[in-house]
Amino acid sequence: MKNIILHNPKCSKSRSALELLTAKGVDVEVVEYLKTPPSVDELKEICSLLNVDPKQIIRTKEDLFKELGLSLDEDQDWFQVLAENPKLIERPIVCYNGKAAIGRPIENVLGILD
Repeated sequence: MKNIILHNPKCSKSRSALELLTAKGVDVEVVEYLKTPPSVDELKEICSLLNVDPKQIIRTKEDLFKELGLSLDEDQDWFQVLAENPKLIERPIVCYNGKAAIGRPIENVLGILD
């Protein structure tokens, strides 16, 4: 996995994570995931680095989650759901040197920069 941040410039947490990376001199590719959604394979790799199930990176409070009639209790191909609906992906996610962190809180990102 490349060194990336799944970034939404409209999100304050995402902007803060990017500012933190910049301040630390960490070079990452900024992926505006709403414009360029990660593929199913990329999502699988991200979840593997995070050591989480895809359900754990879903924004369940997002209106789109309700609009699509989704429930975490259902059996779904959650990777496919996220690839087709990137708005549901938690943000920001930083992948760096074979590690990953969800930047909520932002301090989580510091743990992978060593």
